[in-house]
Amino acid sequence: MPDPKETIPTAAAVPVAEPAPPKTERAADRPPPPRRREGIERSLLGAHIPETIDRMVNANIARATGGISPAVLAMAYFDWMIHLGLAPGKQALLTEKAVRKLVRLALYSGDSLHDHQTPPCIEPLPQDRRFAGEDWQQWPYNLIYQSFLLTQQWWHNATTDNRGVNRQDEAMVSFVTRQILDMFSPSNSPLTNPEILKATMAEGGQNLVRGWANLMADMKRQAGGQAPDDTAQQFVVGRDVAITPGQVIFRNHLMEVIQYQPASQQVYAEPILIVPAWIMKYYILDLSPHNSMIRYLVEQGHTVFTISWINPTPEDRDLGLEDYRKSGVMAALDAVSAVLPGHQVHTVGYCLGGTLLAIAAAAMSRDGDSRIKTLTLLAAQTDFSEAGELLLFINESQVAFLEDMMWDQGGLDADQMAGAFQLLRSNDLIWSRLVHDYLLGQRQSQNDLMAWNADPTRLPFRMHSEYLRQLFLDNALASGHYKVNDRPIAITDIRAPIFAVATERDHVAPWRSVYKINLLTDADEVAFLLTSGGHNAGIVSEPGHARRRYQMAHRSERDCYIDPDTWQATTPTQSGSWWPAWQRWLTEHSAEQRVAPPALGAPDQGLYPLCAAPGTYVLGT
Repeated sequence: MPDPKETIPTAAAVPVAEPAPPKTERAADRPPPPRRREGIERSLLGAHIPETIDRMVNANIARATGGISPAVLAMAYFDWMIHLGLAPGKQALLTEKAVRKLVRLALYSGDSLHDHQTPPCIEPLPQDRRFAGEDWQQWPYNLIYQSFLLTQQWWHNATTDNRGVNRQDEAMVSFVTRQILDMFSPSNSPLTNPEILKATMAEGGQNLVRGWANLMADMKRQAGGQAPDDTAQQFVVGRDVAITPGQVIFRNHLMEVIQYQPASQQVYAEPILIVPAWIMKYYILDLSPHNSMIRYLVEQGHTVFTISWINPTPEDRDLGLEDYRKSGVMAALDAVSAVLPGHQVHTVGYCLGGTLLAIAAAAMSRDGDSRIKTLTLLAAQTDFSEAGELLLFINESQVAFLEDMMWDQGGLDADQMAGAFQLLRSNDLIWSRLVHDYLLGQRQSQNDLMAWNADPTRLPFRMHSEYLRQLFLDNALASGHYKVNDRPIAITDIRAPIFAVATERDHVAPWRSVYKINLLTDADEVAFLLTSGGHNAGIVSEPGHARRRYQMAHRSERDCYIDPDTWQATTPTQSGSWWPAWQRWLTEHSAEQRVAPPALGAPDQGLYPLCAAPGTYVLGT
């Protein structure tokens, strides 16, 4: 098996390495690299010692707080409290609301004793399913959860609509307060959750015994860096998932390019190149055979290539966004062009891979490189001004705090990144699991998507710092300040037709944020599609998947802009998977005449099949 770190040279993709120093020269005799030499000089002067101490202190604090800066929280709560303290009118209003809620609860308490059909005095939010069971409607548990919801509503009123409070601070205070309240939800305690009490009585406490065993097993697996439950045994990469036949035809220090075997005698002339996010492993798009997007495209007659990113280690700390563009997207395009010279390419980018693809496409348009035939962006943002609750903790203080933690570790660990995403949906991803696995003692059956989610990756220090600062903090891509080769690029330069997909319940890339591509591009055509589901499950939406729906509309460069809410209200809803609609769009932008499928690799260009798909990089832990 070839060395995973080996760079396979090709005529189109790999620059010539600098010659090695003469063998007679010793490493100790050579001057240190510029960055290291500068660090040595500063060390001699002692200039960097205070900064290093500060970074080490912040890094240790960050590991204890999950990467959340205490300074950011303290400033946000101080901003809220001082403005609330200077607002006697708001204080009086909150007092009145508290009294009214107490009266409503008291009246409901009396009425529900006589009539079990008494309507609740407050309904949970539509997405809140904690108190939906019949046992919660019995006294006294109905009073317990009703009082909790009223308290939660009061705190929402207290932490929002305060004059003078910084908008981000207010949103942060409201978010954190909600997280704290959810910790003390009556559904999380065996003493106040009737479903847990009922199971404990029926099983003689065996549910708690099983729950304790589940907790100990999970803690042991987490300490050993293993996947939760038995997902690693149920869904093995290359055996159960990521099994679409293909070959790795190119490899460098950052990624592998997989070319998939054709499934038909004739294929579309234009190949497809998929750029997944390196925040996840590529095989979310090649799960089980029945829900593999890559297999679906191959079976529809497309020649498909995909990038499989390496799982970086602390040694890769200095990899930046430009490395991912040049050694990732551009190197993969060069490999595809070597296999199919003279053919334009349908490009597909998922999540952060879509953002990187948009950067590469804008730079290519600026520089006159016309190899991109179409651009498909799956749950990918190009404007980060409305990036949802992820923006709550993106300011200078928080980014600097995260940078100190990543500086110490060499990058962002998978567990730290997963924890941030879980907080955005804590009821579904944290507390419901606590109740189900540890208090009811029941294991949820695993599926391939869960197995993929339990196979995380890391992010290099430099790349993630650039991502947070340039894209989130400065919104440089949307504002025309993002530079490639020391020159700004603009999304407006992209002329290739764009197909943008967003999902309704996306907590990573909110659909209204994805919709902003309509404001940024002057492409000849933009097809925008909104599908049901979340960031991952909405994309993995194979034909035949139950209860799927989508909305889709096209806009040409001559059409006027429509705001997202109007677009959603006026665009017809269609049932089923969105994959066939996208497939039709791809064929409409492909040559009518099909051709014979290309060979795997391009031996005349130095591209040989290196190993079978899914390759070696995807197996890295």
